[in-house]
Amino acid sequence: MDIRKIKKLIELLEESNLTEIEIVEGEESVRLIRASQPVAAPVAAPVALIEQPPVAVAATAVAPPEEDEDQMPEGELVLAPMVGTFYGASSPEAQPFVTMGQTVGVGDTLCIIEAMKMFNQIEADISGTVVAILAENGQPVEYDQPLFVIR
Repeated sequence: MDIRKIKKLIELLEESNLTEIEIVEGEESVRLIRASQPVAAPVAAPVALIEQPPVAVAATAVAPPEEDEDQMPEGELVLAPMVGTFYGASSPEAQPFVTMGQTVGVGDTLCIIEAMKMFNQIEADISGTVVAILAENGQPVEYDQPLFVIR
């Protein structure tokens, strides 16, 4: 659905006394709900500060961040361009787009990221061999999260 249509729906909702609008066009749908009452932010009650003696922390309680970096294979990282859900294949029954050790070229599809019911193909921007797949199928990914390592 076009973002301009969604903006028009938001304006319609704001201008009317409606609390909810739902529009379905084919397989796409949008549902907008206006809160009936403004939501007040919770206010913390004042707390008296009590000074306590320092607590000893075991040295093994915090892992150094270098451990994760050392386990990352060498090569160029392919980062997630958006927040969404990672899919390594076009459907659960289909073969994955890429596998470990597979050679890819510029423009080859590596995965799909679903964001707001839109499926976005993520393509390789370099040629090489896939040495690591860092995301799991069906798992959420964050913006700039490493997805693949290509060498």
